[in-house]
Amino acid sequence: MSVELNQPVPDFTAFSASSSEESSPIRITGEDDFHLSDHKGKQLVLYFYPRDSTPGCTNEGLAFAGLFEQFAEADTVILGISRDTLKRHENFREKQAFPFQLISDPEEMLCKQFDVIKEKKLYGKLHLGIERSTFLIDIDGKLAQEWRKVKVKGHAEEVLEAARALLHSS
Repeated sequence: MSVELNQPVPDFTAFSASSSEESSPIRITGEDDFHLSDHKGKQLVLYFYPRDSTPGCTNEGLAFAGLFEQFAEADTVILGISRDTLKRHENFREKQAFPFQLISDPEEMLCKQFDVIKEKKLYGKLHLGIERSTFLIDIDGKLAQEWRKVKVKGHAEEVLEAARALLHSS
């Protein structure tokens, strides 16, 4: 079952890198479980990226981190998602000082739900990997907007503008 625009996003539970921030907007339960349903009433940005600590993924995370306060003012929570392990996420998040959670999806449950696993070419060889994609979920839990085949430059700013517009329209 994949997500569709203007339709409710099915609830999910996922593991996220532990928060060292007391002011983190993410409600952590149990063993750092993230539950989508815990965030009704807030907008969510889910950005899927291929791999921790690579140049493009680092730049994308830093762009979202640089706008973190503006997203918070737009009542929007940011979550990064990749297939990397929790340990890799914790290291990446700590090294880059990301103020938001990173969700680990090694079994591709969320990647499949959001249809971001695509055939890609690397060094002339085909493989399956995450196509850089971002999803904006409204306060009612519906998918409001999506970006696929994302180019990092200027993307976080575009998502912020969409989050602000969505906030003012609700």
